[in-house]
Parts: sequence; C-alpha cells; structure tokens
Amino acid sequence: MSENKYNESLEEVHSSVTTSGKTGWRKLFAFIGPAYLVSVGYMDPGNWATDIAGGSQFGYKLIWILLMSNLIALLLQSLSARLGIVKGLDLAQASRNAFPAWANYPLYVLAQIAIIACDLAEIIGMAIGLNLLFGLPLIWGISITVLDTFLLLFLLNKGMRMMEVFIVSMVFIVGISFLAEMIIVQPALAEVVKGLKPSSLGGNALYLAIGIIGATVMPHNLYLHSSLVQTRKIEKSKKGILEAIKFNFIDTAIALNLAFFVNASILILAATAFYKNGFFEVAEIQDAYVLLEDIFGSLAPTLFAVALIASGQSSTITGTLAGQIVMEGHLNLRIAPWIRRLITRLLAITPCFFTILYFGEDSLGELLVLSQVVLSLQLGFAIIPLIHFTSDKKLMNEFAIKTWVKVLAWLSAFIIVGLNVKLVYEEIHGWLESTNNAWWIYVFVLPIALLIGLLLLYVLISPLLKQSRQNQTNLPHGEALVIGEIDNVSYSSIGVPVDFSNNDRNTIRHALIQGGKTANYYLIHIVETAGARYHGDKVLDFETKSDTDNLEKYRINLIELGYKAHILIGYGGTSNAIASLTQKHELDLLVMGAHGHKGISDWIFGTTLDSVRHKVKIPVLIVR
Repeated sequence: MSENKYNESLEEVHSSVTTSGKTGWRKLFAFIGPAYLVSVGYMDPGNWATDIAGGSQFGYKLIWILLMSNLIALLLQSLSARLGIVKGLDLAQASRNAFPAWANYPLYVLAQIAIIACDLAEIIGMAIGLNLLFGLPLIWGISITVLDTFLLLFLLNKGMRMMEVFIVSMVFIVGISFLAEMIIVQPALAEVVKGLKPSSLGGNALYLAIGIIGATVMPHNLYLHSSLVQTRKIEKSKKGILEAIKFNFIDTAIALNLAFFVNASILILAATAFYKNGFFEVAEIQDAYVLLEDIFGSLAPTLFAVALIASGQSSTITGTLAGQIVMEGHLNLRIAPWIRRLITRLLAITPCFFTILYFGEDSLGELLVLSQVVLSLQLGFAIIPLIHFTSDKKLMNEFAIKTWVKVLAWLSAFIIVGLNVKLVYEEIHGWLESTNNAWWIYVFVLPIALLIGLLLLYVLISPLLKQSRQNQTNLPHGEALVIGEIDNVSYSSIGVPVDFSNNDRNTIRHALIQGGKTANYYLIHIVETAGARYHGDKVLDFETKSDTDNLEKYRINLIELGYKAHILIGYGGTSNAIASLTQKHELDLLVMGAHGHKGISDWIFGTTLDSVRHKVKIPVLIVR
C-alpha cells in the first residue's frame, strides 16, 4: 500500500494505444474500445432482473424509461469522456481536486458501495447462468466467482487492446443471443412502439423504473469512461482534442445503442413471453428460463443462459477497473489490483451468502433489483460534480460544454435525483407505517438519509459559491521544488539480500559500486523452511547449514577483493526478516535483485520487493 501521488489514471495502460498516423476508418477503429468496456455495465445481470420484472408486470409500458435512460447515459458518458480527454483527469481525481478531504472520504465510500452493488449483480448473474446451463448449485456458483480475479490479472498483463477484444467478444455473444431470441418470440411491434410513450409512475412501477435507471445510467461507468479514454495517445492541440472528442462520441453512441437494443430485447422478451401469457410476477431470472423453455422449446433458454454468463463475466472486469480509479482518484491511494478485486468480490459475496442461507435462493432476484436501486441512489454524487467540471470554463477552457448541453445535463440530473428523493420518501414512509414507527428508523435510517442528503446538497452548491480550485490543484504531484546544492551521498552500511541464483553476481557488483571499499557490506539470506519459520535461529536443518556455507564463500571472496563483508541470516517470512535485520543493524542502503517474474508468477513470487520497500525507511536500489 502506498500513499504516493499518481499523475495518470490507470497508469499501467495510460496512452498505450496510438491514434496518430491513421486516417479514415483506421482512425475511428483506433478510438473504438473504451465505450464498449463501459457499455457492458449497461447490459449486466442487474439490467436483466429489472427488465424482466418490468416487462412481466407492466408489459411494454416501461420501454420509454429504457429509452430515456439510454439518452441520459449517452449525454453523461460523453461528458465523462470529454473531461478525460481535455484535462487528463478522471472524475474521481477531479473530485479530489475540487472538494476537501472530509467530503472525498464519504464520496469514495458511496462510490465503492455502488461498485459493490454492481459486483453483487455480476456474481448472482454468473451463478444463475452456471446453474441454468450445468445444474451447479447457486451457493457453489457464487463461491467460484472469486476465480475471475485471475482472469482480470491475465488480461491486464496482456494490455488494453486484449482486454477490449475480450469484452467486445462477450458483448457480441450477448447481442447475437438476443437477436435470435427476438426472432423466436416475435413481439407485437405496434405495441412496442406504444411503449415509447411516457406514462405516469407510482408504487412498484416507480421502484422498477428507478431500478432500470440505476441499471442503465451506472455511476461507476462515469468514473470508468473518464479514465479509459486516456488510454488513447492523442495530439494535445485544439485539433487533436476536438478530433478525440468526436471519435469518442461516435464510439459511445454505437456502444450504448447496442446496450439499449439488449435491454429493450430483455424487456420485450419478458413482456411478450410472460405478460402476454398471464405471468405477471416473473421477477426471477430462473423463472424466466423455465417459462421460456415451456413456451418456446430448448433453444431460447440456452441462448438466454449463455448471454447471462457472458454479460456477467465482462461486467465484473470493468467493475474492477472502476474500483481502482475510484480509490486512486478520491483517496490518492493505490493497492495491488488483485487485492482490491478480491476485497470487493468478498464484500459482494457476503450478502449473497446471507440471502441464500436465511431467505432462500428464491430471494436472489429481489436482491438483484435492490442492487440496481442502490446504484441509482448513488448517481447524483457522480452526475452533479461531472456537470460542474465540464461546465467550468476555468477548468475546460474553450472545451467547456455549451449552454444547451448544460441545460439538458442539469435536467437529466434533476430527473434522476428527483425520482430518487421520491423513492426514499415513499420507502421510509412505508417502513414507518408497516413497523408502527420502529425506533431503528429514527435512530439509524433517518439520520443517515439526512447526512447523505446534506452531502448531496454540498456537492451541488459548493462549486457555485467558491472559485474553482481545479487549476490550482489538478497536478497530483504538486509544484516542483528548488534542488539547491547537491551534497555527496555516502553509504557506510549496505545490505545485499542474496538467494544463490545467477542474479547474485550482478546485485553484489551494483552494491560495491555504491559504497566502494570504505563501506561495510552485509550479505543477507533468509532461510524459509518450515523448521526455520517455527524454530528461528535454533534450527539446524540441512538448508540452514548449506546456506551458511554459501554465504561464507561470498564473504571470503569479497574480503580477498579488499571489501569489508559480513553475514546476516534471517528466518521465516522473507520480507519481514529482511526488514528486521535492516533495522537491527542500522543499514543505510539495501541493494536487491529483481525477481523477473511475469503474469501470475509475479503475483505468487514477486511480492518481496514491494513488501520490503514499504517496511524499511532507507533507500532501496533494485537491480535487474
């Protein structure tokens, strides 16, 4: 874990895709990709749950909500892309610059809750898909979703283009599956068109409508898109920026319209297959699968399950990237991606296990819809800052959004926030009536709702009352310092961890260069056998004796060359033992050889360097 500042969002793939030197279609294809990674969040298993519930209960009447959500998503995602292209900041970094630390911490927590809610939907969707295709029990399906951490690690090491190819392949499978579904069920097109006409909402229709909005306009996607567009290396001139904005808008429009097609297909499928046949309460994905088989045969439900697995697997990868962006942006804090992924996944798995064990598998569908409502409730905290930033002429200069775009953006924000406020009021009012004014509502629910409401009001009003701080603080590394006079740095006690591999000669050679013949060199080796971990320096096994003899050979060799050499042997965990010996003998420099592992091997074997450098307070020279 580190609290160093980072200048670039998703630093490992920043500006990794070249766009210069290309023209026409090749230029467009160079920019295509980020919006597809974003679009998978718009067709994840959470969307399936809300669309199936909406279609089975209200037929085609909620299609207009899908269309409105898609138009709002297109507008907001284009604003998110504009922020990343123009300023090289993702939404979380811009929020850290604009708001004080006390506001950024709860903003991070709320964003992380949204990511966990999204991840929860992917877990349930994957588990249900595996259950439908292979009969795997849901609780086992939920458990093995932890393994997709390894898939993410593999794709990250292969680069951004490989990840985009994987995601687009998953999206293609989903799209083809639902195109076939539409051919099979043959919906009434005239009634579908009528569903595009807006109608009043209340009660369960409002709850489902807000779930659809939360499943479509997802807050973590706004963070994600503002970062992903920075993977393209563009010319930082007016022409280059305008060109990048144009091509990214095309990318966004194509990808989100594909997502709208998938969502509309799911709702139309539910309306045609269930609502028209008198099945008005189909909120469970499993029920939809069984009914599809009863009505249309085996092909339709098989396509349905394959698409469900593909959408869940692709969405979980983008959720991981969003988690990295949110943590590094709001908190300026970085941890290993696989650790962050595992933590998020475990936090999402917990409510799934709890729901199955205490309420049964049939309640997972309700949990899916609830997760999408949670996403919608978080939207205001992402949308409002985004509109403020892209409207700020001091931040965006000539690329600030035009007045008509600003009006549409604020109208979208007020619609979403207004619907959320109405939902929260109705839910709390319903709880008060059904529980006879239970004390926990007054002690916990109302104060939390009030605090969240005040934070939202602060995020809305704060940028309007004070001068924008963006231009003052948008460089994460701060201002350059005056170097001044340079004094010679001399090291008197240099530690050299060795492992008796071919790397030792190069590591020792670099250490000798640093200290010359005046320094004391401490050859460090850690014995990691089971006996060493348990007995420490009392162990007398073969490996300890062999390692001691080898160290002695190194020491004698250095003394013959005219250097001052000493032996230090540690026991147990490598990083802790090296750090302990460093502190005990007051060393002032460590020279360590790099492990050279890649991919999963890097995760398994390559943790010593990172761990040691965070445990010691002296310079560490890494030799490859």
